[in-house]
Amino acid sequence: MHDVVIAGAGPVGLFLACELGLAGCSVLVLEREPEARSPWKADPLGMRGLSAASVEAFYRRGMLRSLWKESGVDHDPGTEELSSPRGVGHFAGMMLDPAKVDTAALPFRLPGPATEAMMTNLEAVETVLSGQAATLGVEVRRGVAVSGFVQDEEGVTVRAGEREYAARWLVGCDGGRSTVRRLAGFDFVGTEPQFTGYVVLATIADPEKLRPGFNLTPTGMYLRPAEKYVGMLECDGGAFDRSQRPTREHLQAVLRRVSGSDVTLSEIHLASSFTDRAMQTTTYRQGRVFLAGDAAHIHSPLGAQGLNLGLGDAMNLGWKLAATVRGYAPQGLLDTYTRERHPIGAAVLAWTRAQAAVMRPDPHAQAVQELIHDLIETRDVTTYLHKKISGSSNRYDLGSDHPLVGRNAPDFRLEDGTRLGDLMANGKGVVFDFGGGRSLQDSALGWENRLHYAAGPAGNDLGLGAVLIRPDGIVAWAGDRVPDPEAFERAAGRWFGRPAT
Repeated sequence: MHDVVIAGAGPVGLFLACELGLAGCSVLVLEREPEARSPWKADPLGMRGLSAASVEAFYRRGMLRSLWKESGVDHDPGTEELSSPRGVGHFAGMMLDPAKVDTAALPFRLPGPATEAMMTNLEAVETVLSGQAATLGVEVRRGVAVSGFVQDEEGVTVRAGEREYAARWLVGCDGGRSTVRRLAGFDFVGTEPQFTGYVVLATIADPEKLRPGFNLTPTGMYLRPAEKYVGMLECDGGAFDRSQRPTREHLQAVLRRVSGSDVTLSEIHLASSFTDRAMQTTTYRQGRVFLAGDAAHIHSPLGAQGLNLGLGDAMNLGWKLAATVRGYAPQGLLDTYTRERHPIGAAVLAWTRAQAAVMRPDPHAQAVQELIHDLIETRDVTTYLHKKISGSSNRYDLGSDHPLVGRNAPDFRLEDGTRLGDLMANGKGVVFDFGGGRSLQDSALGWENRLHYAAGPAGNDLGLGAVLIRPDGIVAWAGDRVPDPEAFERAAGRWFGRPAT
């Protein structure tokens, strides 16, 4: 019997598998596609933006340099100074100016190697995660589609191909058309589409007729990020039959309508369609079955939030499920997965709906476009939008008034050079005791198999005396200049279970 079976070997399933493998769990990943490589995963079609929080997740598990290498990043961003963001994305096709971001208003930033977002592709992400998974003893079986399962109080029996697999837990990371979600009977609710979008790799006979970058038009939107890559969006109420492959004639007609030109697509190499249908399960857990990534929520790709949202799910669920498997999870820990991640998912769905509404080709939406375009020219609005896009405004409600609790922890660095990221590579939590008296040392001993205790002054302690950080990098507790051991012990018990005797 495996501890966990994961359906889906995309970035979310693989990241979750690595989190569980890091904790010593036995993990089996079942993937319906027989091959890992695909032109949809490589550049240009597989291009994705990773938010700073996602980059930090790779950094904290010792995978960032490998990701840089696979992504073609040939420089180290540095760790000693904070800089202005190099790129901040767009809202509804309206590009944001990085120079207008007020860095002083970004919450709790400290210098480190993972303070910036980065561009990569799905192939690079999956290559790094697959290598990590193999190192950790995770088994990945390809060409095996999950077709059914039954669960009881003791575990789950998963049917896939000609075999059955026994596990204590099952996690569906099998995409927007999730088989696990359907078979488990999760309620999937939301809004129907306003548009059909297309991603096309094509030979364009007259590319000079299309402007590069994002282009909002009176009839829709088109995007030219690379020579043969065209994205387009037509507000047709999602009328295109997505069970059919779009033809060259259809794609050319759509592109001509949304671009207002007589551009010619002479050959289609690859093409797919999508909509802005926005749906979310009402819970992320049914008994011994969990959902993560697109299996739990779907939305349009506007704003490039999907991959980052799914990786956040995996980071949040992984350590909690591992603690349960290992037997030291406090009561109710698994229930915090839905409680913490569902509001984040709902916010992303609302974010993409807002962009779809603004991009409609009607006079009302175009009036709002003009208003937002003017607002984006201001420092406050650009900073606000950057916080939303980057995820830096995300905060879990952990029941504390301290403004840092519930947020992604900054990369604290002790004066001896030890960084938070250095201490998190094995998936444990961290307690920093910044005062000179080591006032939490005795208290932390009870959790020494689940927590790193690090003491000493920091280059910048943000005015704190101590801080407790969960394995997913979220601040669980923050202490004053003279930290209270009893308050620390209550917080540690809440997230890491009873102390060892």
